Amino acid sequence: MSGNRNLMFLIIGALIVAVGVLGYSLYEAKKKPDGVQINVGPGGLKIQSK
Repeated sequence: MSGNRNLMFLIIGALIVAVGVLGYSLYEAKKKPDGVQINVGPGGLKIQSK
């Protein structure tokens, strides 16, 4: 009985960690990068600072 309870806590803990890692990964992916953006298109060269 105690083994089943420990296994359940282990699974719940692993799910919480996985959700945290996924959330942080998505946050980092959507965060605007610092620096300079250079675009080359039909209108010519465009340089923008971020």
